[in-house]
Amino acid sequence: MTTATHAPSTPAHPTLNRPNMVSVGTVVWLSSELMFFAGLFAMYFTLRSTTGGMWAEESAKLNFPFALVNTLILVSSSFSCQMGVFAAENLRPRRTGRLFAFSKWGMTEWFLLTFVLGAIFVAGQTTEYVMLTSEHVTLNSNPYGSAFYMTTGFHGLHVIGGLIAFLLIIGRAYAAKKFGHFEATSAIVTSYYWHFVDVVWIGLFLVIYVLK
Repeated sequence: MTTATHAPSTPAHPTLNRPNMVSVGTVVWLSSELMFFAGLFAMYFTLRSTTGGMWAEESAKLNFPFALVNTLILVSSSFSCQMGVFAAENLRPRRTGRLFAFSKWGMTEWFLLTFVLGAIFVAGQTTEYVMLTSEHVTLNSNPYGSAFYMTTGFHGLHVIGGLIAFLLIIGRAYAAKKFGHFEATSAIVTSYYWHFVDVVWIGLFLVIYVLK
């Protein structure tokens, strides 16, 4: 009796791991957004260099503790967003346990928390605009007001865009008959955008509120 030994079969052609085109497209688009914000930073520093006395006087009206708390809220939303990504990668769209069993939360619960934190940040930014307006710091009051509202305002619009994206992703998760890789990929690329928005705000916070 002879024993045949079978070697493991190998594919005739090597398998290529191609990058996901949606992820690549998102990264390319975010690169263009980075250039846009770089232009806003350049505008801010240019105006600041030519109107130093005004900058010191106007920046003293900023409420640093309020802005710091608002910044921490936005930064914390990045952590909840990433937890939602981990759940999406495990194809777990909704929680599998009790409401306060956070380890059992799915993508939708983490993304809803991210949405709430982002909405609080936008509300805080709006509140700060009202406070600064009462201090006569407006978009057309002087170069400082123009630079402040243009940089933070465009960022706020990007945050609102991210909030809309989260609602679309959550709605798609509920509408899909089966949560698969397509839905998970959408959640992942949305997280790319949200992390980008958070990083840009950290830069704005350091420039506007710390390096006054």
